[in-house]
Amino acid sequence: MTLGSQVQIDFCSLGMFIIDEIHFLPPKQAVYDIPGGAGSYAAFGARIFCPPPFSKSIGWVVDTGSDFPEDIRARINSWQTSCMLRETPDRLSTRGWNGYDETEKRAFKYLTPKIRLDASSLSQDLLFSRSFHLICSPNRCISLVKDILALRKGMQPETEQPRPIFVWEPVPDSCVPEELESCFEALTVVDVFSPNHHELASFLGKAEPNGGDRETLNREIGAMAQIFLSRGIGPQKAGAAVIRAGKNGCFFSTGLEQLWLPAYHQPKISGENNPKIVDPTGAGNAFLGALALALVQSELYLGLETLRQAVIWGSIAASLAIEQIGLPLLSTSSNSETWNNIKVRDRVEEYEARISSHEP
Repeated sequence: MTLGSQVQIDFCSLGMFIIDEIHFLPPKQAVYDIPGGAGSYAAFGARIFCPPPFSKSIGWVVDTGSDFPEDIRARINSWQTSCMLRETPDRLSTRGWNGYDETEKRAFKYLTPKIRLDASSLSQDLLFSRSFHLICSPNRCISLVKDILALRKGMQPETEQPRPIFVWEPVPDSCVPEELESCFEALTVVDVFSPNHHELASFLGKAEPNGGDRETLNREIGAMAQIFLSRGIGPQKAGAAVIRAGKNGCFFSTGLEQLWLPAYHQPKISGENNPKIVDPTGAGNAFLGALALALVQSELYLGLETLRQAVIWGSIAASLAIEQIGLPLLSTSSNSETWNNIKVRDRVEEYEARISSHEP
């Protein structure tokens, strides 16, 4: 866990912290001052698998403006992570507006100016993380990876540095055909490429896959994912595509092999949404935080079985992220902690038993 006097960081997100207001379809009322942002949810996804003292291996960055709520600050501190709180009293905190339509598609806009994170934003501990979560456009992804690696090399030029794992989540507005070639270039510098199924199709100028059954949907997603896998993911072309499909689960492949796992919260038999699902905000970010941490903790890294376990962790993190508005509540006792009054390991075991009973 430590390297000399420094904390060994296993996971670091370059996603931002945003204070959200969330607007739902009537008659559901809007909510305000909700801690959110991709960095928050990604850190949460990794954190639930790292109780103290290992929680210090989780890194993220929060810029606190003059209006930063003290209850949110206390909540961040209660996680006991290596969160880098940067005080910026000369500005307002980054705030965002979220709105959902009938299909659960999210609209988002900033209400105050943002501070975008880059390699120079990171402390030395965070810079030497064993994994990074990037949520950005293809060109920015390429720049971030190159800058992180260059800064690491510059700080320890005489030391052979093991390459960190880069998990890339493309931002939705960059998932367009005009960015496809840049996306292919970005694939060469990351280890995991993880759009959702709508974003995957959008890169190719295609409609969102919505096959009437799991097999058809899996086949449609697999065919599109193969286009990206065939171009090679990772410096050694040994990376993976992990395609998140919401309530339909997750497709993942290393190119030669592929698998699919269901979402933890399944729709009702009638096709209606599971009532456990309250707000889908942040589910994908939480999924990738847990997935990145699982890959770091595995000695096999990107083998298919390792990916399967990482997707299981991601599915559990996503399941907890969507059961309430905002981030789940952490509760602690003398020898354990719960999120939403759930012990994470218990939910993992229950999910593993469920999917194992349906696998050949």
